[in-house]
Amino acid sequence: MPADLLEGLNPDQLAAVTAAGSALVLAGAGSGKTRVLTTRIAWLVQTAQVSPMGILAVTFTNKAAKEMLTRLSAMLPINTRGMWVGTFHGLCNRLLRAHHRDAGLPQLFQILDSADQLSAIKRLMKALNVDTDKYEPRKLQAFINMNKEAGLRADKVEAWDPYTRRLTELFAEYDAQCNREGVVDFAELLLRSYELLVRNAMLREHYQTRFRHILVDEFQDTSKLQYAWLKLLAGPDTVLFAVGDDDQSIYAFRGAEVGNMAEFMRDLGIPEPIKLTQNYRSHSTILDAANAVIAQNANRLGKDLWTDAGVGEPIRHYEAIDDREEAGFVVEAIRELYREGLAYADVAVLYRSNAQSRAIEHALFTAGLPYRVYGGQRFFERAEIKHALAFLRLIANPEDDNAFLRVVNFPARGVGARTLEVLDAAARQGGMTLWQTACAGGGKNKGLAGFVGLIEAMRTEAEGLGLAETVEIVLARSGLIEHYKTEKEGEGRIENLNELTNAALAFTSEADDHSLTAFLAHAALEAGEHEAGASADAVQMMTVHAAKGLEFHTVFITGLEEGLFPHENALSDEGGLEEERRLMYVALTRARRRLFLSHAQQRMLHGQPRYGLPSRFLEEIPAVLVHSFNQRRFSPPSPAGVGGANPAPVQPSRDLPHKIGSRVSHPRYGEGVVSGYQGQGAEAEIRIAFPKVGDKWFILEYVKLTPC
Repeated sequence: MPADLLEGLNPDQLAAVTAAGSALVLAGAGSGKTRVLTTRIAWLVQTAQVSPMGILAVTFTNKAAKEMLTRLSAMLPINTRGMWVGTFHGLCNRLLRAHHRDAGLPQLFQILDSADQLSAIKRLMKALNVDTDKYEPRKLQAFINMNKEAGLRADKVEAWDPYTRRLTELFAEYDAQCNREGVVDFAELLLRSYELLVRNAMLREHYQTRFRHILVDEFQDTSKLQYAWLKLLAGPDTVLFAVGDDDQSIYAFRGAEVGNMAEFMRDLGIPEPIKLTQNYRSHSTILDAANAVIAQNANRLGKDLWTDAGVGEPIRHYEAIDDREEAGFVVEAIRELYREGLAYADVAVLYRSNAQSRAIEHALFTAGLPYRVYGGQRFFERAEIKHALAFLRLIANPEDDNAFLRVVNFPARGVGARTLEVLDAAARQGGMTLWQTACAGGGKNKGLAGFVGLIEAMRTEAEGLGLAETVEIVLARSGLIEHYKTEKEGEGRIENLNELTNAALAFTSEADDHSLTAFLAHAALEAGEHEAGASADAVQMMTVHAAKGLEFHTVFITGLEEGLFPHENALSDEGGLEEERRLMYVALTRARRRLFLSHAQQRMLHGQPRYGLPSRFLEEIPAVLVHSFNQRRFSPPSPAGVGGANPAPVQPSRDLPHKIGSRVSHPRYGEGVVSGYQGQGAEAEIRIAFPKVGDKWFILEYVKLTPC
């Protein structure tokens, strides 16, 4: 018995590593799942139950696959280079390369990344003279990928209307083009690999015989097609070993199917999962809070995390007047932590959506504290913000060639590369700017003429208006928001664009010079070149989604308000609230020692103040675990809170006629979900999210709503 491999495992980890047959391991946050996975592989090989070539191990990131191979190399004297360890896409690519003829592919087939795929779609639509205003290329791209990820070819897609039928026809044309050119997109890798195994029984049986043990990491994130692919590779004698946590399933928008875990147990006749519940990361106060929140979800496989690391400090909950004060509190608390000896890099600031980062970034930048935006870009470096700033730069100075080139054909208006080459040559020859040359060109190119007219109209409309109003003109007239509405994940970009109005309002209230030129200079100064380097000691900022898999000494979870976290979109989606609660569970369990929660009574949204209620997740944490405070009542225990009080604005009473998240019926719009309140007294309004018509605001005094 290889005692050295098994030494130090707790009883549950030992049971998982040495399980005799197929098993589902329910691995809680910080419970050592990576160690269990790698130790099991090493144990299987060392005890001669399987050769390294008889193992298939699937991870969700290349980083995780590399880490697994590195650990295995340290455990065993074997060459891991030939082992089948990798991501779903990586392993499917390997399978298709080995059997390209059977898959109907050339030996040197190329893989299209997302940008390449979009270019191929645009080329196809141009060749077929497709109206790209009606059938937007990005929307077609999302349609193709969505169906491929669901395992559907064009001939299997159900088209109920002419629009969808045309998308389906273009899907078929796109597939034909890719086959002619010998290229595959990312979604195609998995689908074609699955189809190859379905139709080729000999090949399928070969791999079922070869892979005696299949191990899968992060099983809660698998899609239906990924699970179907795994089942095809598993023969009657194959042992399947899946590790995951249904409480951390937060990627439904990417096709993750949390129900795969229960289906796995039914398919393989597994009566109970092996539960890893001992947490090696956090103090028990943090774990007790996480357990209490996630217990509100139904249909869980069920587990409670525990630790022998001690109780630890109480959770701090800060109630801010507004988002600016919330950001100030975060900054002052981090300063105090740093004075106590904690490195900046040991602190993470989490938020539900990227747009929330702007106020906190500004506060950190102003205070001179180093920070990095993990897994994303700083606010003023995001592509959609740079597009909006380019329009603003042209309003301030139309001779700005860089700004001109950035948005002259974004969103697309028929100004192609050849047109720009001719324009640039004419500008150089005449010693003029691109703008001057475009104006002199008259109406020779409709796209250019339209762009010149758009900028002139914006400049005229913005004359005499304030900074925030100018930003709103750009958002309304540029077409950026309409463009991003067609993107699969464009909602976050639209939130960022709307946050630009708040940035302008904040700048106006803080700066002596309120001009557009001054604001553009401010945006440039806060751009990415001032961001701390990857190895520098800096505060880590990220969305909760980006934080999954990471851990920090101290964590701030900000913006805990109804409609923000949980997000308002989740309140009307089936299963949406439970996924939001799983997201909160992930956020809580990132903290090792200190945890700060915060919400604001008032937050700027689209340039207007909105009054929110504290998130229901705050109420789901037992009060005995939390120390709540605000600067108007008393100071927190160390680290200290922000100083200097402002009078609190009046906000809606918690004694509301309908609880946020409850279902009500409107006489005209039917059933909807209460998603927010704003205003006060006779002007108080209620917001209802209706499935068919979206959000509607009503004056409470006059609207008739019936609880459902």
